Amino acid sequence: MPLYEYRCNPCGEFEAWRSMAEYNAPINCPQCNQTATKIFSAPNINLNSRSLSTIARSQSSEPRLIKQEQKEPAKPRYQTSTGNRPWMVSHAPARF
Repeated sequence: MPLYEYRCNPCGEFEAWRSMAEYNAPINCPQCNQTATKIFSAPNINLNSRSLSTIARSQSSEPRLIKQEQKEPAKPRYQTSTGNRPWMVSHAPARF
């Protein structure tokens, strides 16, 4: 059941839990028993409470410190030759 807000002119604002079927039905003020008018208010919807904690943590004043171990890069699967570069024209031996 949703919570609706109402305003009574002499008494002020109050809230009432009503079913959605009673959405347009008039309601009387609980104090003075006069008919009250409904006030439009934005719904308070929280679909995932975990997301709110993530937002709060990301807006903190200090950044998080992440430590990462230094590892040697993995060796390539295919090793290149360690000698001169015969495939390059400038490094090829003279064949003439």
